[in-house]
Order: sequence, then C-alpha cells, then structure tokens
Amino acid sequence: MPMRKYWQYLKPYWLFILLAPLSMALEVAMDLWQPNIMSVIIDQAIPTGDIHYIIQLSLKMIGIALIGMIGGFGCIFFSSIVGQRSGAKLRDDLFRHIQDFSFSNLDHYSSSSLVVRLTNDINQLQQMVMMMLRMLIRAPLLFIGGIIMTVSINAKLALILLVTIPLLTLVLIIIIKKGFPLFSLAQKKLDRLNSIIQENLSAIRVVKSFVREKQQIERFQQSNQSLFETNYKAFQMMVLTMPLIMLIMNLSTIALLWFGGKSILKGSIQVGQIMAMIQYFNYILFALFMVAFFMIMISRAKASSNRVLEVLNEKVDIYNPSNPVTERSKKGKLQFQDVSFSFDDGSNVSVLSNVSFSIEPGEVVALMGATGSGKTTLVSLIPRLYDIQKGKIELDGVDVRQYDLTILRQSISLVTQDSILFSGTIRENIRWGLPEATDEEVEWACKMAQASDFINHFPDGFDTIIGQKGINLSGGQRQRLCIARALVRKPSLLILDDSLSAMDTGTEARIWQALKSLQPRMTILMIAQRISTIKEADKILLLDEGTIVSQGTHENLIQSSPLYRDIIQSQDSIGIQHG
Repeated sequence: MPMRKYWQYLKPYWLFILLAPLSMALEVAMDLWQPNIMSVIIDQAIPTGDIHYIIQLSLKMIGIALIGMIGGFGCIFFSSIVGQRSGAKLRDDLFRHIQDFSFSNLDHYSSSSLVVRLTNDINQLQQMVMMMLRMLIRAPLLFIGGIIMTVSINAKLALILLVTIPLLTLVLIIIIKKGFPLFSLAQKKLDRLNSIIQENLSAIRVVKSFVREKQQIERFQQSNQSLFETNYKAFQMMVLTMPLIMLIMNLSTIALLWFGGKSILKGSIQVGQIMAMIQYFNYILFALFMVAFFMIMISRAKASSNRVLEVLNEKVDIYNPSNPVTERSKKGKLQFQDVSFSFDDGSNVSVLSNVSFSIEPGEVVALMGATGSGKTTLVSLIPRLYDIQKGKIELDGVDVRQYDLTILRQSISLVTQDSILFSGTIRENIRWGLPEATDEEVEWACKMAQASDFINHFPDGFDTIIGQKGINLSGGQRQRLCIARALVRKPSLLILDDSLSAMDTGTEARIWQALKSLQPRMTILMIAQRISTIKEADKILLLDEGTIVSQGTHENLIQSSPLYRDIIQSQDSIGIQHG
C-alpha cells in the first residue's frame, strides 16, 4: 500500500516511529564501535601484555554490547507497537468498510477473498511496517558506517568493495524483478484454496450425502498443489540467490585476507586492523543482504497491499442522502413506478423492466414466477440492498432513496431464502431483529412464527445453543426462527422470500392465520411457489422475465391469466402423481 495511504494508520504512533529508528541507531553505533576496540586489543594491548588494559577494553566491549542490546530491544518493542496497532486499526476499518458494501459491491469479491485480505494480507503489511522500522534503518547505517570505518582504516583495501557491491546489487535487482509477480500470483491462488475450503466445509453434509469426498479431495489437492508450486518457485529463487550472496561475501573476505596479508608483510597495516576490516566488510555486505530480504518482504507486501487497497477504494454505491428522512415507516404502503434494474456485471441484461404495482397498508401480497424471473431481486430493491437504475420505489409515499438507510431497514423485515442463523442461543438469535426486545416480545414473536412448541421441547428452552448456521435444527425450524426474528421488530413491511417452503401444510396454515391477525398493522409481501400458500393473499403479482404480466386475486387470475392456470395445472398434476 502506498505509504501516503497507510500514513493515516501510522500517524497516531509517530512517537514510537521516531523512537524505533533512534533505538536502532544506538544499536548500530555500538556495533560499529566494537571492531575498532577489538583491533586495539589485538594490536596494542596483547603485544604489551598489559592485562589491566586488556580487561579494561574487554569490559568496555561488554558495556557497549549491553547498550547495543538495549537499543535492539527498544527498536523491536517500538516497531512492534506501530505494526500491530496500525494493522489492527486497518483491519477494523477494512471490516467496517465491507459492512457498508451493497450487494453489488459484494458481487465483486468472493467471501474467501475478503477473509484472506482481512487476515493474511494485513498480516503481511504489519510485518512490512515492523521490518521497515528495523531493517530500513539498520541496513543503511551499517552500510554507510561500515564504509566510513573501512576507508578510515585503509582506503586501498576498501576498493575491494567496488567489485562486491555492484555484484550484490545485481542480485537484488533479480530478486525484485522475479519475486513480485510470483508472490502476487501466490496470493491469488491462496484465495482460490480458501474458497474451496470454505465451500466444502459449509456444504460438508451435501458432499457426504452424494458421496463426493473423493472429488472434493482431488479438487483441493489440485488447488493446494498449484499454490505449493507457485510458493516453491518463489522460495526456490530465494534459496538459489542466498548461496550466491554468501559466495560474494566470502570471496570479498578472501580478497581482503589476500591483499591484507601482503600489506601486513609490508608493515603498512596491522593484524587487528585486518580483523576489524573483515568485520566491517561483513557489516556492509550483511546490510545489502538485509536489503535483499527486505525487498522480498516488500514484494510480498506490495501484492497484499494492492489487494487491501482494492477493497478500501471500492466505492460504496448505496449511501445516505444529504437530508435523509429519519422517521420510520408506519403504514407499509409500497409502490413501484416503472422500476428497471440490471446487475453491474457488464452484461447489460435487464433483470427487471418497467415494473409497476402498488400495495396498500395491511395488504398481504404474493409474488410468484418462474426461477430466474427476478423475484428475489425485486424484493432486494425495497431495503436498498441493490439500487434501481430507473423508476421509483416509494414506502409510505417517500422514495426509499430519501430514507436514512438505518431507518429504512428498521422499517422492513426481510426473511431470506437461506434461513441464516448465528452461533448462540435461540433468544440471542431472535434479538438480532431487535436487540432491546424483552423476553415477552421474544416469546410473542416465536409464538406468532409457530416456533414456541419445538423451542419448549428443548431442555434449555430459549437458552438452547444453536450451532453454526443452525445446523442442529431442521429446515422448517430454522425458517420459523427467522420469521420470529423478523416479527420481533414489528416492521411496517414484512417480506418473506420463499420462507415457508420447508414447512408442512399445517404449520404453514397456522403461520398464515397468525400473520393475518397482524393486519392492518403490518403489510406483507411474500414470494412463494405453491398455490396453496398464496391463494388467500389479497393480491397476487405474476412475474415473468422481469415484468409483471398479471396481477389480481386468486379467483381473478384463474379467469384472466393463462400462465397462472398453467401453474395451477402443473402443481395439481404433481399432486396427483405424488398421491
């Protein structure tokens, strides 16, 4: 991520950002001082046999090492604070941003990809920040300080560096050029692997019931192998370059010993100074080695950063108007006026075309149509999960785009096809609809949804723990709890998206009677497939290929709609066959 974008997350920790390099500078200064003292011990103290002087210099070296260690620990401590806290704030902001996404925004990313960006990718950025505050300070200081100290000892021998530094720089360029594409590709393949894992685990019962374990294992192995091969290539490059780097460093040490040995024989340099120069050479070359490692980190972090930045820069396309209506809908009157919609997928295929209808307060209206006719899309437009491209949707005479989003969605309860529940107790799941709901309100909602009987059969009643996605409940039980969750907030408009499909006819009939008792306080718009479910509705809307082709009561449509008669006939024939 460009530092200017990331700076807003680093800025609050400016003091630690300052203290980390200062601590590292202290450690480097101590490291650069030690070889100089060592050369004095070898060239001056040992030849004279002055034990007191040797002990004094040795204690000085120990003190310097301790001071350097304090500086090193300080740098690790301060850089860790910056990396961890800024990463946590970034992760929090990214998650909040995703929560603001509309359905069309979410259509651009798979859930597994978002999980990887929130976890692995941000971890890479945290590591980059911490390493930057350590290596990016230590490497230049060691490199520059090492050169200065080397030249101060013997400028001629320091010329060896004119050969080794360009060679190491060339290796760095190769690492940067080859590394980034591989690490970027590895992140994409990690997305794919996570997607397969998530899909398999969420549908593990379907996999087992169809005996598809072998195929799923093969699918996983293919993706896992592909990720392994990409990572292997990336790290193979590192493995191959490391010996090359070490070879260059060792050759420079050999050259220094060769030419330094000749200088010792000539008397132009001493043994201690040669040993100090070897140490400074190692510092200089190790600094370049750190730069190579840091560049690898940068290439990985850059790939992660682009992916995080992509989500952060995703423009939320549904937002509050400048002067929103902040009063909840009370009547539940709904009107569609020439509404058209198409998904933002580049196909330009119209899902809904010039849809117009009205629902009066307290009416029960059924929406019916073939699979893919646009029913779920239509009801998703009302709470602005998607936004229309043309026309107008009004709730109580107000364009839904003029409502405050929170107020609009609090006025509407939508029960989706999937019957999603969350880990926790039954009571906690019902209170998702209204967090401040009393126990009496929770029990009332469950009674209306015909859920009280099976809840009371559980030993813990409303405190029964529900497994992930309600896995320990039947499909009909999950649907009833989702209806109760929707009812507890007492919305003006209740939308049921094929939410009675898993129930027996007796339970369905009792729910209908309960819902009708809420008239005229609640308007109900429901999607259903069974004629038996909708024939008592005040109005039936027949949707075909994104257009309302007929509307009226059950009796009216029998007389006026050939399509409706075909649906009745097909369901009757299926019923006869089953009978």
